[in-house]
Amino acid sequence: MIDRYTTPEMRALWSEEGKFRAWLEVEVAICEGLAHYGYIPADAPTVIRARARFDVQRIAELEQETRHDVMAFVRNLAENVGEAGRWIHYGVTSYDIVDTALALRLKRSVELILAECDALQTEIRRLAQEHLQTPMIGRTHGVHAEPITFGFKLLGWYAEMDRHIQRLERLLPEIGVGKVSGAVGIHANVDPRVEEYVCAQLGLTPDPASTQIVARDRHASLLCAFAVLAASLEKFATEIRNLQRTEILEVQEPFAQGQTGSSAMPHKRNPWNCETVSGLARVVRANALAMLESVATWHERDLTNSSVERIVIPDSCTLVHWMLRKFTSILRGLVVLPDNMRRNLELLGGLPYSEHVMLALIQKGLSREQAYKLVQRNAARVWDERVAFIDALLSDADVRQHLSEDEIQQCLSLEHHLRHLQTTVQRVLGDE
Repeated sequence: MIDRYTTPEMRALWSEEGKFRAWLEVEVAICEGLAHYGYIPADAPTVIRARARFDVQRIAELEQETRHDVMAFVRNLAENVGEAGRWIHYGVTSYDIVDTALALRLKRSVELILAECDALQTEIRRLAQEHLQTPMIGRTHGVHAEPITFGFKLLGWYAEMDRHIQRLERLLPEIGVGKVSGAVGIHANVDPRVEEYVCAQLGLTPDPASTQIVARDRHASLLCAFAVLAASLEKFATEIRNLQRTEILEVQEPFAQGQTGSSAMPHKRNPWNCETVSGLARVVRANALAMLESVATWHERDLTNSSVERIVIPDSCTLVHWMLRKFTSILRGLVVLPDNMRRNLELLGGLPYSEHVMLALIQKGLSREQAYKLVQRNAARVWDERVAFIDALLSDADVRQHLSEDEIQQCLSLEHHLRHLQTTVQRVLGDE
């Protein structure tokens, strides 16, 4: 991933240096497992751990000869270890190293992502509680519907993020599997006890039935979870983008002193950070599709998955981590404009309370169809004549036949409309 969308933590984890560091962890653990069960000299792991070093440039040079990155890595380690180097990679195959190290890095990536999810949750909760009673218009199809509050909108985001956290936590054991089972996974030249030892040392569990690789449905599940998470971030970002439109202007992205919105138009304050989050979600979704294509391999393995994974797995982990951090920073500095929310709520002169008026008429004895048509007739005057809804209702003899002025006023009560707000708070936040 380009530096522009990379966090320092993910850069370190998915760099070439980070990859070889994880490979070294696995190679040393395998040597310790082999020694533990008497397959190599007992003192070999101590020597190997003390002397094993790698050099990224040297590995690249060796790969020019070997045309095989793992063998170039193993040869570089052996160069530095000396006599005991012959026990490095003993009885195992390349993907015993690659897939077990991949599991290590994926677990660490998900843990980093979960930490960012928690940070985002904290900001959503703060804003939701701060604006729980900040009324605004709810919209369906982009058109005014019924009143809500800004905090209520954010409670939906909080609940959605909670589901993502639960999904990722469920996926941790699914991706946290290693394999030290040999060329086709049948443990022909490596004791299954060594595999169990290695995985235990690394905080993984052995894949119960690996081939030469760990089955890629695990990795596809993770990238699909990332894609859904990215889709939610796009949803949140798109909402802010819409609410920042000049005609609505209920919230704004933070805009720093000296920031440039447009090279041509000095007045511009564009929601470019949210637009970036929305755009990157498309990349994460596309990566999930590529990973799904990598589930199918020929027989016990082929190489079609390898080139794809070198791109889509690191990039997806990195992008999701960056997007979460970016969106959290957006919310930390979000400008909320309650006066504009109130202005928009009142734009149609009470029209968003039409359902409550209809229900009141039904309670007075009208059929649903009669009540609907009667209210719709008055609503049309608001749209077409730009009269206030309450004025239209008060001047309609058919409405007044059933509802008093006081009853009509009660139907247009914001407090009545929001009276069950605490139920959502309790369901989403519990005792917080």
